[in-house]
Amino acid sequence: MDFFSRIEFPNTSVDISYHARYMLFGSCFAENIGKMFLEYKFQADVNPFGVLYNPESIARSIIRLMEKRTWGSEELFFYDGSYHSLEHHGCFSDISNESCLQKINNRLFTSIANLLNTSRLFITFGTAYVYRLKATGQIVANCHKLPSKLFVRERLSIRQIVESWTELLFHLFEINQNLIVFFSVSPVRYWQDGVHENQLSKSILLLAIEELQARFPNHIVYFPAYELMMDELRDYRFYAEDLFHPSDTAIQYIWERFTETYMNKQTHQLMKEINQIRKAINHRPLNPKSESYKQFIAQTLIQIERLNEKMPYICFEKEEFNVYGLE
Repeated sequence: MDFFSRIEFPNTSVDISYHARYMLFGSCFAENIGKMFLEYKFQADVNPFGVLYNPESIARSIIRLMEKRTWGSEELFFYDGSYHSLEHHGCFSDISNESCLQKINNRLFTSIANLLNTSRLFITFGTAYVYRLKATGQIVANCHKLPSKLFVRERLSIRQIVESWTELLFHLFEINQNLIVFFSVSPVRYWQDGVHENQLSKSILLLAIEELQARFPNHIVYFPAYELMMDELRDYRFYAEDLFHPSDTAIQYIWERFTETYMNKQTHQLMKEINQIRKAINHRPLNPKSESYKQFIAQTLIQIERLNEKMPYICFEKEEFNVYGLE
């Protein structure tokens, strides 16, 4: 007996493997899926500007990387005890102007190189609503809790999104002809926009992506994260306590649907090996000084060495071992 209608994915030759490099931009859903990429040791760069929600800010962040243009002190502002950037998430904010700028530009330099070598780019749109700074007309990525009177709230149109992203995608595909872009719409419900307004916003994002896919059929893939949450996982037990964000179970389910669609048996086998190593690293022994645990450590290190011989770019950071005693 079937209790829900399973969403069928179209057949595709696009694959996800350990040989490729990945970049992910967008809402907190992109952050969650990016975390899965990193946990399974894929070569991934996740949200180099922090979490971004609207299509315009995501596009500008990628353009900034393409232009290789660093930030200057004049682009920061001081508010409520910290320095902030209107183009970045609050995770880059700092009580020191120099430290804030250093974090932003260090991340920029790393991601410039990653963008040039990326073969799969993931974009997750969260909302079509934007906040424009009255003083300059600039659409901001983050308001940083500045007074609302400083901003004008607007809703992007399908045309605005399609036009800005069409120009950006042309440039991206000129630089990297083998690039594949995965678009998705975040299943997070933005209730602060209003119930009806949230639905309008998601509809605009879906239609904009549909138009972009029609313009670049060989380079764009749509992943139905929003549809999976709204249909297969429509029950409230698949939401976090706030009832707006997907629960860990929902994220895991969507990740599994993603992997079964785009990853082959070899990739799945590597993921299984890496997961075993991760469990070993996270194992908490009753007696860290016992001979059995020392043998357990040695066996884990042998597994890692064998894996690195096959895939030298799969890297377990030194800090991971130090935390759990794997010296």
